[in-house]
Amino acid sequence: MALAEAGAKVVIRKITGDDKVRQHLAEMGFVVDEEVTIVSSSAGNLIVKVKDSRVAIGPGLANRIFV
Repeated sequence: MALAEAGAKVVIRKITGDDKVRQHLAEMGFVVDEEVTIVSSSAGNLIVKVKDSRVAIGPGLANRIFV
């Protein structure tokens, strides 16, 4: 997801990492088949709209989400 551009609507296809990382992302709404919108991107940091919330994630987590 780190390479998606601002304004893009993408669907999560895969989430990598250990169980703790995947659980943390799931608690924020990042689950497979969920549509997210990239609000802005700066230096690898993303602000995304997932479900009805805006969430900021760093490049470490963004690189674990494949769209």
